[in-house]
Amino acid sequence: MAILILGGSTFVGRRTVDLVRAEGHDVTVLNRGRTASSLPEGVSRIVGDRTSTDSMREALAGTQWDAVIDVSGFVMAAGGGQFEELLALLDGSVGAYVFVSSIMAYAPTGIMPWTEDQPYRDDPITTYGGFKAHAERAILERHGATGFPGTVARPAAIYGPDNNIHDMETAMLLRLRRGLPVLVPHEGLVTTSYGHVDDLCRNLFELSELPAAHGQVYNITGQGVSSREYVEILADIVGTEAEIIEVPTGYTDAKPIYGHLFGTRHHGILSVQKAADAGLTPERGFRTGHEQTYEWFCATDRIDAPDQMSDPMWGAGYDFALEAEVAAGLQGR
Repeated sequence: MAILILGGSTFVGRRTVDLVRAEGHDVTVLNRGRTASSLPEGVSRIVGDRTSTDSMREALAGTQWDAVIDVSGFVMAAGGGQFEELLALLDGSVGAYVFVSSIMAYAPTGIMPWTEDQPYRDDPITTYGGFKAHAERAILERHGATGFPGTVARPAAIYGPDNNIHDMETAMLLRLRRGLPVLVPHEGLVTTSYGHVDDLCRNLFELSELPAAHGQVYNITGQGVSSREYVEILADIVGTEAEIIEVPTGYTDAKPIYGHLFGTRHHGILSVQKAADAGLTPERGFRTGHEQTYEWFCATDRIDAPDQMSDPMWGAGYDFALEAEVAAGLQGR
């Protein structure tokens, strides 16, 4: 198969490149070429800017693809109004198009697990979740109008090797290894589905080979755990006992004092029954996946990461000094 991956420089994109190439397929990456990264031998690169329809038209002119896997379709990289124009450029020249959406496209509800027919959130297109919902609608509408072979994959929290969101497992493993307090809001009850990055990549590739998936949405994720359970399982993997300190609601507005997935905005569990019925490879499980991630982590320079990191793309980060200050204030109450 000739497969085009939109993105491909970091985390999900790069690991999708590695997986598809390992399967023996011809792989091409399309991105802006601004992120310093080397590609595996035999992988080609096309330079194109998703925020410019003219740039994408020039980049894609005369191309035909068995499958396109879109891992860079988020508002910060893809822009707002250009998405429908991208679909129009691809329509008629692709055998399959798989779009990586997000649990953030869902309108939150306390009735869980969330299935694929859950209503969309009503957020502006300029927000992460609002853009994902907009993109999903555009894909499904074009499928209905022209038969466009589009499929939507909705992951929840993605973890694993090369994760470029700093305030997830990287920050938690550092806290636990260094014996630092772990701040947990909402009594540790915020519950989220977690999926290993390589299982997501495998499912994206499987969807690209599944004609029955055209015009369909699939939740792609793994086990749901509460924030307290998250901390306790990772502590057990590290071989330590976590010093959990509960943060009362409204105690402080200081940010970042805990991982963004511990906030109520991320309180949601996805059903993966539809993916299972389609025969997609099941997720490896929360503990197994994090054990493997910790083994990878210990072999990298992340074990020596600084006490403060931030990511300008995602707005995610951690500050252990600030966390310690908040912890001391809570312990002194």
